[in-house]
This record gives sequence, C-alpha cells and structure tokens, in this order.
Amino acid sequence: MVEEVLQEAERKMRKAVEATREEFAVVRTGKASTSLLNRVTVDYYGTPTPLNQISSISAPEPSLLLVSPYDKSVIKEVERAILQSDLGLNPVSDGQVIRLPIPRLNEERRREMIKLVRARAEEGRVAIRNVRREGIEDLRAFEKESEITKDDLHRGQEEMQKLTDRFIKEIDEMLKVKEQELMEV
Repeated sequence: MVEEVLQEAERKMRKAVEATREEFAVVRTGKASTSLLNRVTVDYYGTPTPLNQISSISAPEPSLLLVSPYDKSVIKEVERAILQSDLGLNPVSDGQVIRLPIPRLNEERRREMIKLVRARAEEGRVAIRNVRREGIEDLRAFEKESEITKDDLHRGQEEMQKLTDRFIKEIDEMLKVKEQELMEV
C-alpha cells in the first residue's frame, strides 16, 4: 500500500522535473538550439501542426537555426508562425529554407530570462510539493481506514519527504546550469 503510493508519487515527481526541463529548453540562451522551436505550431492546411513535424530543423552554426519545410508551399505559414511565437527571432527566407539568426542577448534581456527561468523552476518545485501533499493525504487516509499502521504512515511520510528533497534538488541543479548558460557572453 505504502510502496504503491510512493511509486506513484515518484512517477509524478519525475514528470514534473521533465516538464521543467522542457520549459528550460525553450528559454533562449544566445546559442542556437533546435528545441527553441518545439512549441511553434504552423497552420498546415487548416490544422495547427508542430513545426518539427512538417520540417527539418538544424543548427549548422552556434548562432543560426535552419528550418527546411518538407512542403515548400507552406514556407510563408512557417515564417508567420515563427514571427508570432514571441521568441524574438526574425526569419529570413530564400523560398527553400528559412534561416533564423540567433541574436546575442544583452544584459537586460539576460536578467529577464533568469527571472523567467527561476519562475519556471519554482513552478516545478510547487508541482513536486503538491505531489508530496497528495501522497501524504493518501497515506493518512489509508491509516485512518486501518489499512496501514501508524509506523507505516510515519515511514511513508519520511520516504515521501526524501523523494521530494531529491527531485527539488534536481530542479535546483538544472536551474543553476541554465543560469550559468544565460550569463555566458
């Protein structure tokens, strides 16, 4: 009973860490990364479609992304989607491929990005703490219904806290790395 609650909590906490990692990948650091475009969706014949499903995305240089749509007739829609994505990128098209020069980040923009990353990290921590709270509530309900003993409840709460600490530490480490990336000139 306790093990099942702990396993479920660990699974949910791992998902929260992965979601935070994905959020961090989208934040621009001044280096070209294909993950920057993961959230861009294109109106592909009336259907919102992720950009990476209708085109090849590569980073041939540290400050350039290359987007090559499989269907060249949608190049204008791809350009429009990139412009509307709030990534601050200006697409340059030659009719075959779209070049996305990645501008250098100025000091003010770096500070904004760090605030954004810290907020995303806090959201991840909150998600993990919510999973802990739900798990402990489940354990207390089992104890109240006499399905587990007080000792099992206590042990379960300790293990839940250890899980929580481990995953929050993982988010903190990811945050530290991302902040260092953002401050690199």
